[in-house]
Amino acid sequence: MWPASTVTPDPGLAFGRRRIPDRPAPVRLPVMFQNWYRLSFLHWPCSPALLQARLPVGLEIDTFDHTGWVGLTPFHLMGLRPPFLPAISYVSDFPEMNLRTYVRGPSGPGIWFFSLDAAAVAAVLGARLTYGLPYYWSSMMVRATGRSRIHYTSARAGAAADITVDVGEAIARPDDLALFLTERYRLYTRFLGRLVMAPVEHGPWPLHRAAIVGFQETVRQAANLPAGDAPALVHYSPGVHVRIGAPCPMRKATTTSTRLKGPPWQEQGMKQAPD
Repeated sequence: MWPASTVTPDPGLAFGRRRIPDRPAPVRLPVMFQNWYRLSFLHWPCSPALLQARLPVGLEIDTFDHTGWVGLTPFHLMGLRPPFLPAISYVSDFPEMNLRTYVRGPSGPGIWFFSLDAAAVAAVLGARLTYGLPYYWSSMMVRATGRSRIHYTSARAGAAADITVDVGEAIARPDDLALFLTERYRLYTRFLGRLVMAPVEHGPWPLHRAAIVGFQETVRQAANLPAGDAPALVHYSPGVHVRIGAPCPMRKATTTSTRLKGPPWQEQGMKQAPD
């Protein structure tokens, strides 16, 4: 195990042995609507110190049982549109994939993105110009085969992925680690030299068990993160409807760290999740 960081209470997130997601107030003035479909959550445990070194001032790695996590999430985005305007098929419907980690910032728990790939030039330019997010245009595909197999591909200079996932049964009661990794309702980014946060509103993720059938990717390597191994954890979701708020500059750079109890397999080297 990696050395423990300073631990402070995680306010309001525990109910008995269950973790209650930190769900902010609804986004009253959304600037964007999206639908995220056929999304796979692929996760690897990672040294908190290594991840912390990649963050800007004002953010701290959010850990589960002293462990940081890296996530790769390919999916199909549909219905992208601003308020009061309809979606336009050739700019509102495209594959996307993000590489991320989990952080605590001035507004609470959230996500920090190392890279985001999308197959729509307009979306890439818009996200870079309005949120400062590290988007890249990529040639991508999401294809469903039969009732339970999803195939994702992505390719840009120096970073590619070819991933096939078999979708299993629905998870009626996700465990604490699954909730920690998926129920995130803020994104943090650097924009015009400042740390900013944007709220992301959606319902709870309907999660399914999933298994890797084929896996090749160099996205983590392109981001100078540990690479080469298959995911330790895999989940799938059919999707959620999303409302995104405007980016809000952060004034304070104070954060707290989190410690949550992990499952037994995590204490035994964190190589592989149970079946």
